Amino acid sequence: MDRLKSSARLMIVSDLDHTLVDHHDPENSSLFRFNALWEAHYRQDSLLVFSTGRSPTLYKQLRKEKPMITPDIAIMSVGTEITYGKSMVPDDGWVQFLSQKWNKDIVLKETSKFPELKRQAETEQRPHKVSFYVEKEKAQRVTEALSKVLAGRGLDVKIIYSGGIDLDVLPKGAGKGQALAYLLKKFETEGKKPTNTLVCGDSGNDAELFSIPGVYGVMVSNAQEELLQWYAENAKSNPKILHASERCASGIIQAIGHFNLGSNLSPRDVADIGKDVENLSPGLEIVNFSLLVEKWRRAEVENSEMFIAGVKATILPSGVLIHPSGADHIMKEYVNILRKVYGDKQGKQFRILVENVLATQLDSDTWLIKFDKWELSGEERQGCVVTAILSKKDSDWFTWMHVHETWLEHSGQGEWLL
Repeated sequence: MDRLKSSARLMIVSDLDHTLVDHHDPENSSLFRFNALWEAHYRQDSLLVFSTGRSPTLYKQLRKEKPMITPDIAIMSVGTEITYGKSMVPDDGWVQFLSQKWNKDIVLKETSKFPELKRQAETEQRPHKVSFYVEKEKAQRVTEALSKVLAGRGLDVKIIYSGGIDLDVLPKGAGKGQALAYLLKKFETEGKKPTNTLVCGDSGNDAELFSIPGVYGVMVSNAQEELLQWYAENAKSNPKILHASERCASGIIQAIGHFNLGSNLSPRDVADIGKDVENLSPGLEIVNFSLLVEKWRRAEVENSEMFIAGVKATILPSGVLIHPSGADHIMKEYVNILRKVYGDKQGKQFRILVENVLATQLDSDTWLIKFDKWELSGEERQGCVVTAILSKKDSDWFTWMHVHETWLEHSGQGEWLL
């Protein structure tokens, strides 16, 4: 990762389904809590890695369905694919490594002889992964027999069974754990090994993550039986692995605090937004301001002149805001617009999500900040790239001096608040 010039303060490596993403939480509350925490306190100097069994196709589908922030690295297809950044640039070195002693055609031929195996969708069949469904009571017998057959054909493979139904055949050097080990070695070679790494999971294909030396680990409270059994047999005495009492993303936040890896107080858990002056940073300011506007529009704060005065105090009256449409506005007009939209999203599934919040310090008290801002209303979403200049002169608070917004590609371009 070229974004960080030195070692990441914290690298979080998390499974998605039922770990970071709670499919039983229609409000996505825990995910929004994690997102706000990460962007406010970690994005600037840490790394976020998603490690999922999903193929790129299903991973992108999940990103459309759930309010997930963009990771620095995505490990997909049960550790057989590694990509970087928003553009998902593949790691060619990992591809070359996995191609040793792997022949997908032979795997397909031999697995076709097992009637118990039902092929998953074509999107899940990847260059270094062949995936099936198999009934739980048949899984162990099929796994043992298939392993012997493929070994007899000269292949070094790994068979992973997870979720009580999914069976994946991979190169022996593949898997979530090996992909993470590869990344850690790569960072170490570059002199950028993360100071701390926290791995997070809920199912059997996450067990390898917890076996990497030196990492902290959290099994969320809703972890499946197969992972809990692995823990009981292999890591129960390991103080660096926690079985959280909280579900999904909330369990990850709990683990950050449990292991003293940094702040685990999400801005969404702070009743009086903006009062955390001691830890104030450009990232926290961006997150807090978006939360204030969200709460105002959801009528979750009092419609008062005190609130309006607080907003006025953070805006340079003569500053300019450039709307995504290209129209220029004096920033003091923003206050008048806020007055008119109080409670317009009351009772609705409305959230404001900011991500990729990165700040560059221009001088001792001025920052250039770039981030993506999304307004999510039910299944609709529209977003823009925001470039802002913030100042912190003779005050405990930041002042918004200039804002320039540009529509994000593939974003809805409907009504947009300044």
